[in-house]
Amino acid sequence: MLAAEPKKKIIGLSKPVFIAFILVVLALSIVSMLAGAIGRAIIGDVGLPDWIIVDQPHPELPAEAIAHVGNIPITNTMLTAWISIAVLGTFFFLATRKMKLIPNRLQAMAESIINYLYGFCTDIAGEKHGRKFFPLMATIFLFVITNAWMNLIPGYGSILIDSEHGMVHLLRGANTDINFPLVLAVVSFVMVEYWGLKALGVFHYLGKFFNFKKFFRGWKELFTGKPKAGITDIFMGAIDIFIGLIELMSEFIRLLSFTFRLFGNMTGGEILLISMLFLAPFIVAIPFYILEIFVGYIQALIFAGLTLVFAFMAVTPHAAEDESHASTTHPEALVEGAHH
Repeated sequence: MLAAEPKKKIIGLSKPVFIAFILVVLALSIVSMLAGAIGRAIIGDVGLPDWIIVDQPHPELPAEAIAHVGNIPITNTMLTAWISIAVLGTFFFLATRKMKLIPNRLQAMAESIINYLYGFCTDIAGEKHGRKFFPLMATIFLFVITNAWMNLIPGYGSILIDSEHGMVHLLRGANTDINFPLVLAVVSFVMVEYWGLKALGVFHYLGKFFNFKKFFRGWKELFTGKPKAGITDIFMGAIDIFIGLIELMSEFIRLLSFTFRLFGNMTGGEILLISMLFLAPFIVAIPFYILEIFVGYIQALIFAGLTLVFAFMAVTPHAAEDESHASTTHPEALVEGAHH
């Protein structure tokens, strides 16, 4: 008796399933064209149901209030931030409540995430500092990426409720509210300065910004019979003072760069998505969803990674920092490498 020949498969699918898949994609493509603004401008209204038609988007930069607790407005971005926190808390609670030597899938997933983030910290900051920075870095990464990816769930931004300001969206990505990136930037800034002051001491750490040593030594040399060395040190000391003030300004400028980097990328991505859904819903928007998944990961990695790098630079003694500037394996290069 001859053995039955294995059924031929197309891209891993049996022939009937593959044909059904192609028909579904073709039907969605036609509906996408007829329901989108481009198709309606070319073909006209063919009488599709209203729930298929995507209304013209009206992006709003400020978060919209959906309720009030006393005089405090509860915005749609606050609600999504709480949902993200609840999702993260529930996931790690369920994954770790019954830890086993041979993990189940949920525990293995949680361990993989933690191992990846911990390895990222120790690769850049070393075992000693990486362990210290890990809780903040991991929290920032998980919070940002959860907010970004949950915003891509179909229907997440299309639920409307009636508020005192009219119809507003119930849910909106927290990363697109400038207050959330700003709060994360402030937390990052405070912790970096705290770690720097604690590791190096107040005077040594602040000496990076207020470096008058060489300048005053030059004046002393000038009045003790060493005019050439004195003038040189005064000139070099003035440069050190100027560089220190630039360093001090850059510490505060980080707040702005952190805030607008995340806010700009996330808001731009959301506007791009809703615009594509308006022009041609369903099929055409799928590549942009995939792009936003990647962008959400990159932005979370950059925000957390830069916090890690700045923290490592803050706890590094100035002399060692100077040596690291000459090194080709500077931590910033590692983050830029991850970015690319």
